[in-house]
Amino acid sequence: MRLGAALGHSCTWGGDAPRLLFLSGELGAGKTTLAAAMLEVLGATETVRSPSYALVETYALREGLGVHVDCYRLSDAQEFEQLGLRDYFAPRTLWLVEWPERAGAALPPADLTVCLRALGKGRSAEIEAASRVGEGWLARLQDAFARQS
Repeated sequence: MRLGAALGHSCTWGGDAPRLLFLSGELGAGKTTLAAAMLEVLGATETVRSPSYALVETYALREGLGVHVDCYRLSDAQEFEQLGLRDYFAPRTLWLVEWPERAGAALPPADLTVCLRALGKGRSAEIEAASRVGEGWLARLQDAFARQS
């Protein structure tokens, strides 16, 4: 939850493209919990639900729109395309994509990728910037954690 909140605080909305955050990790690693914490920090007022069955949940945020997608039940990129989400690839939209590897090339490249692992009672996260926007986002995130220490 702390990482999700920090990701939300360090996310910027400028530019002409959506923000894409890919969330990977085994079942139960904390992907949906991280997404919920991030969306709440960004202003989601409704309860953040797991998109496991609906596949997609959207949230009005203070600065734009949050699109939370769970690709776990998809078998390939064509199934992702059939969800009809292309219009959501717009400025002021934050994409949180769980199991992005199941959507293949149907997704644009991520700004940040977060790989979560459950470690007994705790969690670990490996975060990688995959774009210039992601590099700035990761730098702000690192600064936020450095100030907390």
